[in-house]
This record gives sequence, structure tokens and C-alpha cells, in this order.
Amino acid sequence: MKNQVLLLVILSILSFHDVLGKKTELVFGEDGKFKIVQFTDIHMRSRDPKSMRAIEAMNNVLDTEKPDLVVFTGDIVWGKPADSSFLMALQPTIERNIPFFVTFGNHDYEQGLTKKQLLDLIKKVDCNLTNTVKGLSGESNAVLEVKHNETDKLAAVLYCFDSHAYSKIKGIGGYDYIKHDQINWYLEKSQRYADRNGLLPTLLFCHIPIPEYAQAKKKKKTVIFGNKAEGECAPALNSGLFSAMKQQGDVLGMFVGHDHNNDYILNWHGIALSYGRFTGGNTVYNDLPDNGARVIELTQGERSFKSWVRLRSGDIEQKTQFPNDFVEKK
Repeated sequence: MKNQVLLLVILSILSFHDVLGKKTELVFGEDGKFKIVQFTDIHMRSRDPKSMRAIEAMNNVLDTEKPDLVVFTGDIVWGKPADSSFLMALQPTIERNIPFFVTFGNHDYEQGLTKKQLLDLIKKVDCNLTNTVKGLSGESNAVLEVKHNETDKLAAVLYCFDSHAYSKIKGIGGYDYIKHDQINWYLEKSQRYADRNGLLPTLLFCHIPIPEYAQAKKKKKTVIFGNKAEGECAPALNSGLFSAMKQQGDVLGMFVGHDHNNDYILNWHGIALSYGRFTGGNTVYNDLPDNGARVIELTQGERSFKSWVRLRSGDIEQKTQFPNDFVEKK
């Protein structure tokens, strides 16, 4: 019954979209801060009471952190009907009028709707920033611009990538990779921003980790904060996204989900490789003590960020500042 009432609330919000449509512009606050909450792997089932644990976590995190932006990094739904499950997962963000973006995961299209159909659904929601670049591989590729709070100049850049699902190359199993056309698009956009604005603080979000996550974790001197309780389920093939980020020199950190028992953050050659905290309920595997979210806070004019994990209980873990807290061990 609770789920049915919740869905009715969501649908009523959507029905008034054309009347209440709100323009969403990302701007640093008067205090010079811009805060992002990353929800990941919600695995929502609108008809499963276990999903209320995820709703509780999202409500508590949003009320405590009051972010300027929410990024959902994939695997939002884990049951049919996909539309009601997806809207239920978005509901805590929708009702607070917080701008949000969704990057798709490998399971989102398995519940009866394609990613294109899900994207069309999301576009109807107020405060949505989710879109994609026509002609690029995937359905959730975009760049979000964050403006200076006084001059209206560009102050930070956020890239969101569709990391796809499973390998389609014969003889190569496992997960798919960020495609070359996506990387080339990033390189072109990054260079244009650099030519016009200099080196801006930049973050990147997607669902599936890149191979460098596993490579970095194995290095003995790597400083790691957080839980590393399972192997990294990265693609078997490396398409070169990390080297592209290093070439451009703009990206400070990359944030993914996918591996529910990992929520760590580390420094790999000057770029933070980070997991979000598992946000879902007990609809899928998860062995961490509590669910929650990763929080990222940028400061206007600085090429650094603070990050921490906010739990459903309200507790904070892994309060760090990048890069200051990630000097390699001697």
C-alpha cells in the first residue's frame, strides 16, 4: 500500500511538469561551495518492501546534505514494472526540486524498457538534467557546466558517460568499455573548455569502473580510504579513457558504482578513482554495514575537492580532501 501511495505522489508531480517546469542552472553557492551527492546501485523494485531501505537512505542523505546536484550512477532499477521502479528511485530527489543526472548501468535496460525509453521517461521529470549526445555510443553522455556565483563565468565541468553493459567482442567476456567515440568527444570538449577558460576543475561520472581501479589498488604505496571488499568488475579491455584524462589534465576525480561492496577512493597518477557508497536496499547482494551515498564538495576557484560517505544512519565515513590527503606512503 505504501508503494502504491508513493507512486501516485510521483505521478502527480510529473503531471504538473508543464505548469511548474523549473529551469535548472548549476551555480556555486554564495559560500563558494558546490555539493554533489552520488547515489548508486539503488536496484529499486517498486513492489518490494526491501526497497524502502533505499528510499530511507536517500531521504536522510538529502535532508542532511542539501546538495546542489544529485548524480545517479547506474543500476537504478531491478524489477518490473521498470517505469514505476525508476520513478520511485528518483522520487526523493524530485520532491526536493534538486537538479539531477542519471548515468545508466548494465542492469537498467533488463526490466522491460530500453535505455532510450527510460531516457524519454526521465526527460519528463522536473529538475532533470539527463540527456545524451546524438550520435555517440550510449544513451547518457553529457557535460554539465557549473557557473561562478558572481561573474556567471564557467567555474567547473562535470562529464557523465554511459559505460554500457556487456562485451560484444567475440572471445572477450565480461563488461563493456567506454567507446572511442565517447573518448574523442571528451577530448574535443575538454580542449575547447581549456582554450576558452583555462584548466577548470573537472569530475567524471559513470557506472562501471575502468581497469585502472584494479591496477591502482594493487600498488602497495597507494593511499586508500574506504572499503575494498570485492574485486573490481572492470572491462577486460582498456579503451584508454584514463590516458585521455591525463593527456588533458583537467579531471580531478572519477566516480563509479557497480561493485556493491566497494566504496573506496584512491589517488592514481594525480586523479582520484572513487566508488560511490551502495545506496540500495537488500534487493541484491551487499555486505557493507549500512547503505548511503558519496558526497563530493567543490570549492570555487580551487583545483581540489572534499569527499565523504554519508550513511543512512546519518554517520560520516572517509572524510578526505583530494589531493592533500593522498600523498603516497614512503
